[in-house]
Amino acid sequence: MLLVDEQAAAKLARVFSTLLADYRPDPFTDPRLYPPPGTDPELAARYFLVMVAMDHRLSRPGRPYEGLVDSERLHGADLLYALGARRLREDPGFFDPRSLSRVTPGDVRRWLRSDDGVEPPDPEVRAALLRDLGRRLLECFGGSVLRMLEESQGLLRGHPRSIRGLLDNLRCFLAYNDPVEKKSHLLAKFLERRGLFQARDPWHKHVPVDNHVTRLALRTGLVKPLGSMVHLFEPNGPEVDPETDVYIRMVVRRGWDLVARLANTDPYILDDLLWAGGRACCRQDRLACIHGCTEKCRRLGFCRSGHCILAGICRAGRGSLVEHRFYDTWWY
Repeated sequence: MLLVDEQAAAKLARVFSTLLADYRPDPFTDPRLYPPPGTDPELAARYFLVMVAMDHRLSRPGRPYEGLVDSERLHGADLLYALGARRLREDPGFFDPRSLSRVTPGDVRRWLRSDDGVEPPDPEVRAALLRDLGRRLLECFGGSVLRMLEESQGLLRGHPRSIRGLLDNLRCFLAYNDPVEKKSHLLAKFLERRGLFQARDPWHKHVPVDNHVTRLALRTGLVKPLGSMVHLFEPNGPEVDPETDVYIRMVVRRGWDLVARLANTDPYILDDLLWAGGRACCRQDRLACIHGCTEKCRRLGFCRSGHCILAGICRAGRGSLVEHRFYDTWWY
């Protein structure tokens, strides 16, 4: 069993409110990673649909997805999006749904290989997701992402038998079939920041829950495992099944959504801080509270006066809870 601790949520809301006071959301316009401003809207929308579909489980234990792009060393999602942006500059036709429908594992290996030869895992799975994306985009929306957005009528969640919202429409794609909708909410966040979509029902927004966000929820005590579930969050715990993963992340999502409400902020904005902080400061293997603050943590605001801002809440310094083990997935 997992419980959301409302007292921990209130404490976290106060801490994140201080960070949010000076926070300026990323507009996702950095041309090294994203379509530059002025890009054709359909092409920009296709780019984000494709890249978020590929944004899952890039690193595995002992096999980080880390390499060079134009002499810059990048890790994980940064490497993925840098290679995506390069492909967009050199071959925008790749993002056409007809091209996607013919993608092979070899295409994926060549595309997502860093300059020094590092490749992501599961090129066969990623190629299958892209082929499905291209075919269903053609079949369901005439090959147009903008048409899919228009049919959503500014809604994340539609009305039964009348309007299908963006989250509903995305369910037709294999890459976006996660019951917790991590990729779907991440895509909605990208599209909103780029002015391609604006949710008229923001109450349907949720924090996109991945392993970094889950780890923060556990270490801060926002989500507390009880009884037989505790061992799932110990280092080298057993691999969980898909149903257990969905249950865990649903509870985590509910916890962070509560923090967002108490902090009076957009869940997508809160996610910016959670994802960056979990990835750079509260890593599974190297915690800022134990090993010291890094320059990246200080820039994020997670480290102040040499200490993590969550030090008074987080239990990481006294324990070793980590996210559960669930690697064989394209959900996140």
